[in-house]
Amino acid sequence: LAAVEVGKMLGATVIATGSSDEKLKIVEKYGADHLINYGTDFKNGFRLKVKELTDQNGADVIYDPVGGDVFDESIRCIAWNGRLLVIGFTSGRIPQAPVNMPLIKGFSIVGVRAGEYGRRDPEKGRENIAMVDQWAEEGKINPYVCAEIPLENAHEALRMIQNREVVGRVVVVM
Repeated sequence: LAAVEVGKMLGATVIATGSSDEKLKIVEKYGADHLINYGTDFKNGFRLKVKELTDQNGADVIYDPVGGDVFDESIRCIAWNGRLLVIGFTSGRIPQAPVNMPLIKGFSIVGVRAGEYGRRDPEKGRENIAMVDQWAEEGKINPYVCAEIPLENAHEALRMIQNREVVGRVVVVM
């Protein structure tokens, strides 16, 4: 959801994918311009919808926290000279990238881990955290908490994450 808000702040047309209509309703409230349910639209490949929405050019930037089949489909709908940001693998499958795709389409695959970035470049990491804090104070980004779980039921929060029921964040309250 923060990626949608940041994309909108930067002037992007945001095409959001999600695994259910319920999740996409929340994403839409955060400003996404177009919604694709990969739970239902995967049969034909969501890449066709992305290509349609981008005049057949493909997406300039793809933010992928899912990996797996979503990654496989994403590399087929990225624009020439695009950037595919690998954020994580919530699908449980770490994808294998056929390197002919970046060669043919001229796109970059970039791993993004905020903690690692801050560890390797502490000054820039602090600047980034300060910028995100400022955006939050100004109301430009608004974390979405789908559930607050008491510490004694922390296992329930983990179950929700494992079953991909979480939209935004689940918070364990002490």
